[in-house]
Amino acid sequence: MTKISFIYDERSRVTGFEFKGHAGYGEAGTDIVCAAVSALVFTTMNSVEAFSETAFEGEQDKDKGRIYFRLTDEPDREALVLLSSLKLGVEQIQKSYGKKYIRIEN
Repeated sequence: MTKISFIYDERSRVTGFEFKGHAGYGEAGTDIVCAAVSALVFTTMNSVEAFSETAFEGEQDKDKGRIYFRLTDEPDREALVLLSSLKLGVEQIQKSYGKKYIRIEN
């Protein structure tokens, strides 16, 4: 199961996330839930870097299936929209495939 925690600032805006684990919907390399989540996560991180002026930090551990990403200064509109879009996408995947494979923990 992929577990997701979103990070919020004092104004309840999404400013980061941590994804842990593998969905387990299918075998490695053919798991469509993992592929969908991965596409959203990496597109979001790359888009924040390309389209936003907001600084960030991140870590990845492929063996543990862990990705951590957090904005490190006051977010601009672009970064906030991209992170909100990621959250919406993950919520839709969870709704479609169920909490057995993907769980939002906050």
